[in-house]
Amino acid sequence: MTNRYEALIVLNTQGKEDAVKDIVDRLESEFQKEGAKVEQVQKMDKRQFSYAAGELDAGFFVNFVFHADSQLITKLRSKFKLDPEVYRQHYQKLRQKKELPAKKRVAAAK
Repeated sequence: MTNRYEALIVLNTQGKEDAVKDIVDRLESEFQKEGAKVEQVQKMDKRQFSYAAGELDAGFFVNFVFHADSQLITKLRSKFKLDPEVYRQHYQKLRQKKELPAKKRVAAAK
């Protein structure tokens, strides 16, 4: 059974600010290659960290919303841990989107 997940990925773009789009596209294709169905990709720009826990003081934040099996999260986590451009990663299970009935959909649109 597939669940809906959110992955917050912090990218190490130090010295590669121009290549952010390529990195995000590559990560999205990695999600799809492993069998996840990507619903949304949200680029949240470069942000300063509130405290420096490592060698970086800022990172480019990207949020992926996708559908996948629960075992895939472990696989993605270990795969991205080896990627030098992925600085931090966090996964969270989301509630399934509920489809509104036709009457409520029309009322919500008004």
